[in-house]
Formats: sequence, C-alpha cells, structure tokens
Amino acid sequence: MGSKDYISSLPDEILGKILSLLWTNRAACTSVLSKRWRNLLVLVDNLDLNDASGNHRYFCDFVDRTLALLSNSTTVKRFSLNCNFEHDDSRVESWIRTVLERGFLELHLETARMHCIDTEVFTSNTLVELTICCGFYAEGLLPPGGVFFPALKSLSLVSVEFTDAEMYQDFISGCPVLEELFLHYDNETTCPAWNGLVSSPSIKRLNIYQNLPELRFEAYDECWFKTPSLMYLEYSSHVAEKYVVDFGSLIEARLDLWSWERLIDENEGESDEDENVEGDEIFGDVTDLVEGISNVKTLHLSSDSLEVFHLCCDTMPVFHNLVTLSFECDKEIGWQVVPLLLNKSPNLETLIIKCLLHQVTDMCGNACPCIPKRKKKNKKKKKEEKECCLSTCQVKVLNILGYRGTCRELKQMRHFLGNLRCLETVKVGVTLKPREDNNGNNKYQRITNDVMELPRVSSNCLIQFF
Repeated sequence: MGSKDYISSLPDEILGKILSLLWTNRAACTSVLSKRWRNLLVLVDNLDLNDASGNHRYFCDFVDRTLALLSNSTTVKRFSLNCNFEHDDSRVESWIRTVLERGFLELHLETARMHCIDTEVFTSNTLVELTICCGFYAEGLLPPGGVFFPALKSLSLVSVEFTDAEMYQDFISGCPVLEELFLHYDNETTCPAWNGLVSSPSIKRLNIYQNLPELRFEAYDECWFKTPSLMYLEYSSHVAEKYVVDFGSLIEARLDLWSWERLIDENEGESDEDENVEGDEIFGDVTDLVEGISNVKTLHLSSDSLEVFHLCCDTMPVFHNLVTLSFECDKEIGWQVVPLLLNKSPNLETLIIKCLLHQVTDMCGNACPCIPKRKKKNKKKKKEEKECCLSTCQVKVLNILGYRGTCRELKQMRHFLGNLRCLETVKVGVTLKPREDNNGNNKYQRITNDVMELPRVSSNCLIQFF
C-alpha cells in the first residue's frame, strides 16, 4: 500500500468517531499531525478526560481550554472525568457545572480524592445517564422543585457519600423517570449513601452490591424495596434482618446473599464479639424477600444464596411462573434447599447448574445421590425414600457447566438422567485443566463417552457437549 495516508482521507465524521474512542488528552495530540487533523477535535462526541494520561500538572489548564474550544459544539454528548491526582475543588466543580449547563446526555465522574458537590446546582434537564464513582461527597440543599434530573434514566453510585440518608433518598426521588439504578458499596466506604431503602415507582432494573462487614449488623437492619415497576433485580449483600418488598412486575432475579454465620466462622477466635454473636440465633430472615420474588420467570442463585435460603427462610413459596432456574455449587456448601426449590417450581423447564461438586450432607434430599440410603424395616418409609423429587420435575433442558468428569459428578449425572422424565436436551460444558489439555483428546473423549453411556429415563433425551 506504500506510504499513502488512507486514514486522513476518511470523511470528517468518521475521523471524529475515531478520535472519540481515545482519551481526549491523546486525541488532542493529533492536531499537530498535519493541517488535515488540526481542527478535527471539535467533531468528537465523547470527552474522556483522564489526568493519568500525560502530565497531570497541566491537566486543569487542558480541561479549561478543551471546554472553551468546544463551547459551541453540537456533537459532544458524553463527558467523562477521571482524576487520580489532587486538583482544586473549585475548578473541578466548575467543570461539572459547565458540562451540566451545556446539555450533555451522559456524565461519568471518578476521582481518587474527596470532592464535594453542591447538590443545589447539581441539576440538568437533559442528562440521561449519570455515573459517580468514589471520592465525591454530596451536600447542600435541594434544587427548586426538588428535581435534580427530570430526564435521567440511568444512575450509578459507586462508594458515593451523602450528608445523610435523607439526602440520598431526596436525590433518588429527584429523578422521576429513572429506569436503571446501580448501587455499589464496599469496605472502603465510611459513610454509605444507601440506608437499605430503594423507593422509586419508575425503576425497572436494580443492581445492588453491598459488602460492609465492618459495620456489622447495624448496616443490615432492614431493607425496603418499594419498586412496583422493577423487572430485573441483581442483589449481592450479607443477609438483612428483615425485608419489605414490592416486586409486582419482577421477571428476573439474580441473588448472591451471604450468611453472617459463614463470616463469623471464617473469623472465629478473632474477637470476643464474634464469640458472643456465634452463640445467638441465626441472624437474618429472607422469607419475605423470597416471597416477593416468587413470581419471577428466571432465577439465578449463588452457592451462598442456597445456604441462606436453607438457614434464613421459614417457608418456601410456590414459584408458579419460574421457567429457568440456575444456581452455582461450592464444595463447602450443601444442596439442602435444592429439593424444596424443585418441588416448589411446578413449571420449571430449564435447569442450569454451574459445577456439580457440593458439600455432602444428610439433608441434600433425593435431588442428590451423595448419601447412600439406609435400609429400614418400615416398608412405608422405604417406599417414601424411593420417591424422587426429580421424577415430578417438568425440566426439559439441563445445562451443566464446569463438568470435569469426576466419579461424584458422573454419579450425579446418572441420577439426573435416570430421574428427569421430561428431559429433551442435556448440555454439558466440559472443563479440563491445562495439563489435561496437553494429553490430547483422550481425557475429553473419556469424559464424553462416560456420560453418553449413562441410562436415560427419557427416550427423547439428546446430549450435547461444548
């Protein structure tokens, strides 16, 4: 192709899209390539400013010049600011205020140093998506009318602090058409904004990650979800003592709930406080939460959630609408709740299990062949033992992920294939260690052959490997 510059011959609009994919600090450097590139920066639709790119000492002046240069631009729709170094608070606030006044559609803020945002001026009639990550502290009064962002549909708060819980709720309430809310708080947060309450009539997707074990039980007293329009829930947290929920429209839920008992066991002996808690009753009750999600069509559970359902749920509701159930396994957590879940899901069609290895207990029920059945003299009890919860399942598709072909896994596969009467498709994802891959296809072939030779109670069952 020789030395011809084909990129420079592209239309201005395409070059503007290319520059928008770069950090703006880097994109601005292209202006010195030639006259052709001198004025192309004004065509970018995304300002991505990061003080880790280039010399951070001149970063503030660069941001000022860039915002001034693009003051009349109609193409810029997104502004992203990432500050890893210390900058003057007033200049950072002036950048944010300028962006909000310009009518941008998306705003992403992230800083390694604490910056205060005056909520009274933190408002925009055009902003559709807002992300605030770390280091920002919101305080002040409500804007006129109490509405911050009348057009905002997506809000993400990562370790963002507010003056108090009321300010946090006012902020959420000030987004009347909000559809997506993402809350993330972990050990680094000293004063989390989220107080266990999400109240919004418009939210359709909710993603919460809360990991604050240092705050112990006071941060997990009650959780309130007043979200009648919610359709998708992803919730990761230590279990709360009480839940109050309104999930009238929920279709899909993904739960990763952690028991306090397991945390205490891991830290056993570290403090007298742990010893005192360990002697008390099990903390947490998910009965109302489980009842609230009982209308979902799709349910995903982590291995820890299986344990929480077993320890902290008094009664299991019937999941009349549940079509797809997936759960993860852990070698230290049993399947005590699995038989109950299957029995309470009369219309289940797809069962997805990530890894089959789990803790062997005497309470896994007949969904698992791990515990050999004991012989009993009472014929009635012996007959009851032979009845398997799998035989009444309507499951048509069984998807096993992370299958390694161990004796226990093969035994479990035999149990599934021998009892699931409605099975039509079995998908097995075989996983081999690197050293096993080096042995060619011998290991893989043996694993697949062992599964294919298992007897199947369903004559329509087809087995696939991936």
